[in-house]
Amino acid sequence: MLYWILKHVLVGPWLRVLFRPWVEGLEHVPDKGPAILASNHLSFSDSFFLPLVVPRHITFLAKSDYFTGRGIKGRLTRWFFAGVGQVPVDRSGGRASEAAIRTGLRILGEGSLLGIYPEGTRSPNGTLYRGKTGVARMAMDAQVPVLPVAMINTYEIQPPGQLRPSLRRVGVRIGRPLDFSRYEGLENDRFILRSVTDEIMYELMTLSGQEYVDMYATRAKELIADGEPADSRSMLPVSVPAAEPEESRQ
Repeated sequence: MLYWILKHVLVGPWLRVLFRPWVEGLEHVPDKGPAILASNHLSFSDSFFLPLVVPRHITFLAKSDYFTGRGIKGRLTRWFFAGVGQVPVDRSGGRASEAAIRTGLRILGEGSLLGIYPEGTRSPNGTLYRGKTGVARMAMDAQVPVLPVAMINTYEIQPPGQLRPSLRRVGVRIGRPLDFSRYEGLENDRFILRSVTDEIMYELMTLSGQEYVDMYATRAKELIADGEPADSRSMLPVSVPAAEPEESRQ
């Protein structure tokens, strides 16, 4: 219930007035049944704007840190994420990754929309980084479509580390559903998982217009922290321009 109160009463109306969000491709979101919304991840605010423009409830796999904080801030954060139906997952890898996949499959098995950030963490500099294969594993195991979602301008309004967002128009671009049923039975083939994940990331690059670098965002953060360029050990980056919709230029 808190999800809908926040969306339609407490937070949503203010976001619509201040940031005038636009959305493309909403017709690709199914009216019912399970699907994965695989989004680029530029800002903390991504988890606000995507649910704002999608009529159906979206359950995100949220990092467990949001549910374990202490003090007043920790309790408020835990209350907020639990209240809006977000599910905590451990992103430390190994067995934790398997647990996160099982959680995602359970949500999809309930016929819900699952929101996931394939990069695994927010981009440190607005670049699109290599996706983790968990999204492919869930899509193939559950036999559900993947909708690539590009968040536009959320990095500009609130990059990592910035508490107060800047006022700027935000967009959400939803691509056509990707069907991976042709790989049925191959969900444990790591080469297929990588191929499917790369296909999803290519669609995100095309929709968002971001520069793509073939390394994990966690590694990019380490390089940036050491004062090195985040593409120093990657392939040459590729970028695709993404034009804003007509309505956004009015």
